[in-house]
Amino acid sequence: MRRRAAPLRLVIFDCDGVLVDSEPVANRVVARDLAELGWVMTPELANDTFLGMTLTDMQPVIEARLGRAVPEGWKQGLMRRLVEAMAIEARAIPGAVEALHGVRALGLPWRIASNSSHEEMRVKFRCIGIATLVEGRVHSHRDVGRGKPAPDLFLATAAAEGVAPADCVVIEDSLTGARAAAAAGMDCLGYAPHADGAALRAVGAVPFGSMFDVPALVALGRGGVA
Repeated sequence: MRRRAAPLRLVIFDCDGVLVDSEPVANRVVARDLAELGWVMTPELANDTFLGMTLTDMQPVIEARLGRAVPEGWKQGLMRRLVEAMAIEARAIPGAVEALHGVRALGLPWRIASNSSHEEMRVKFRCIGIATLVEGRVHSHRDVGRGKPAPDLFLATAAAEGVAPADCVVIEDSLTGARAAAAAGMDCLGYAPHADGAALRAVGAVPFGSMFDVPALVALGRGGVA
């Protein structure tokens, strides 16, 4: 991460794929659900098609492919199935909890901003044992209406901490999230553990490969004194 001209005052973490290894679980649930609707879908295709999207944003994509509206109550039913699966199967990304503690040890606050609902995040954080640690520092797209890639969620998260967007860095793994960070005027570190990060770099993020590296990267790019 380049050294910043402005001081860094807030680190904003995404949830899924950054703190919680929930995406394989979600992809499997979504793939099974869509197969029942008539779109033959693998977990891998679900990941490629929907990574970082809200259920609201997914719905028109699904309906366009099916050529019809999804059944009434579909979104609520899928949300329930996702929550049930996450409550049992969510796991922490290696180095994620250490990253939260490491950033705090630098004297910097952090917050979490996700396209997941608060209900989903509560069960995920409870499952990986950090519910108390993150209490009061979690923001959902439902708080602002428009999720990523719109900048609204990140802007609201910065406002909750009382800092300017330019004083924030975002930790993201999806193009959707990286684009939202760019739209909000925030620097972005792009977590890419299984790739070279070229796609994230193309939308303005600085790729890195391990969550264990986050505190050092944040310290390196910290800039002026907060």
